[in-house]
Amino acid sequence: MIDIEKCQITHYPAEVLTKRAEPVKEIDDNIRQLIEKMTDIMLKNKGIGLAAPQTGVSLRLFIISLDGTRENIKVYINPTVTPTGEPGSTEEGCLSVPGVFTKIRRYKKCKVTATDLDGNEFTEEAEGLYARALQHEYDHIEGMTIANRMSQTAKIAHRRQLKKLTEKNKDKQ
Repeated sequence: MIDIEKCQITHYPAEVLTKRAEPVKEIDDNIRQLIEKMTDIMLKNKGIGLAAPQTGVSLRLFIISLDGTRENIKVYINPTVTPTGEPGSTEEGCLSVPGVFTKIRRYKKCKVTATDLDGNEFTEEAEGLYARALQHEYDHIEGMTIANRMSQTAKIAHRRQLKKLTEKNKDKQ
């Protein structure tokens, strides 16, 4: 049972962000409440995607709303994301790594297969921002953040902010 009240944004380098998340075994009211809470957190923080580990819950699920609205939230439970097409670098930020915007290399297209909130499996092709958001959120359930993906140069450029986050959050690990 997930304690929904305790769900809040987790920041780098929290341990939950470094581990491969567990599969969702059953879509019940607790999972629905978690998604509701994740939606509130994402919208409050002006994000376009949020993975369960970013709220302190190690489950393989995330939400995306490219325009940042509640009406367009899409739920991805136990997803697999397969990159296709050419790689490209675009600036990215992350709610769990606040204050850091850096170029991240990702594929321009990808395919996602996941289960929705009603238990139906779906597959979609994605490109552009949608493909980038899927790969970003998928990284979270695989135990990766943009801090893992950034170049050595970017790590040096953002070392103060990463150090600040590490010091600020070391008591929460």
